[in-house]
Amino acid sequence: MMDNFSQALPLNLSTGFELPVYDVVIIGGGPAGVSAAIYTARAGLNTLILDRGLTSGALGMTAKIANYPGIPEPLSGAELLERMRQQALGFGAQFINDKVIGVDLLSDPKTVFGNAGSYAARAVIIASGSMGRGQRVKGEDELLGHGVSYCATCDAAFFKDQEVAVAGSSDEAVEEALFLTRFVRRVHFLSPTPDLKAPAHLVEELTHHPKVTLYPGAALREIIGDKQVQAVRFNQRGAGEKVIPVSGAFIYLQGGKPITDFLQGQLPLNDGGCLIVDREYQTSLPGVFAVGDVLCNHVKQAVVAAAEGAIAGMAADKVLHQRKQLAVDWS
Repeated sequence: MMDNFSQALPLNLSTGFELPVYDVVIIGGGPAGVSAAIYTARAGLNTLILDRGLTSGALGMTAKIANYPGIPEPLSGAELLERMRQQALGFGAQFINDKVIGVDLLSDPKTVFGNAGSYAARAVIIASGSMGRGQRVKGEDELLGHGVSYCATCDAAFFKDQEVAVAGSSDEAVEEALFLTRFVRRVHFLSPTPDLKAPAHLVEELTHHPKVTLYPGAALREIIGDKQVQAVRFNQRGAGEKVIPVSGAFIYLQGGKPITDFLQGQLPLNDGGCLIVDREYQTSLPGVFAVGDVLCNHVKQAVVAAAEGAIAGMAADKVLHQRKQLAVDWS
């Protein structure tokens, strides 16, 4: 490993000064990114995490977590994430609040450009998440974590025997709605398109499920509530405007798009707009890794994201030290 900041670097375009080179720069401070930082920093790699804030990602906005291994007491996603961050800081990782707007992954070292500055790295781990949706529904941001959710497998148990709405038409939306039926009294499924964009067997199961009411061609207009979700308002083609009382609103509109715009085409994406990686989460560019919700096959659970981050962190250490195998330290 190089001495801290010993390698001469590219210039900071805004100041004209040379940039210090980090061993690893991680884009995103959610469970995947922070877990990667724990492993790289503990391995002695100079690690920087660029993040937009504690509650900017899906975990940070989750109201309650009750299934994270080793933590039996319920706590908020922000509280869990803060514990993980403190652990990373304890191993020497650094955090900077900054929004990444561009990268140069083809250079050596690689450069990450943020609103507040530029950062150089020998390896980059992309953990930017998948909340890349444009226009929000009225009431969505205000009630996020108070009945509004993007993850049924995370939050379904909190709506036991209640009525909820699911908005979307993708296979993810259908699968999440079917998962909700294990817990809730009724799912009101608001499909913005007349036909569901999901495999036929899932559509068949959803449309015939006794706990599901399907509203094809339904455009969600507003999530209503005072400190907690109380109803949804939507327009359905041929039926006009409706308001339905619900306790929760699960939003899967436009698919929870992975946040990859800052890559500017430097890495290939699959048909779902997700990054492509090998079994150690390395992309097609050596020294560039991707974990968490930027991957289409990723199961949206904090523990899964953490595991992916751990593997990518060890893989980055392997690449930087030019080893053939991952170094596993159980101590």
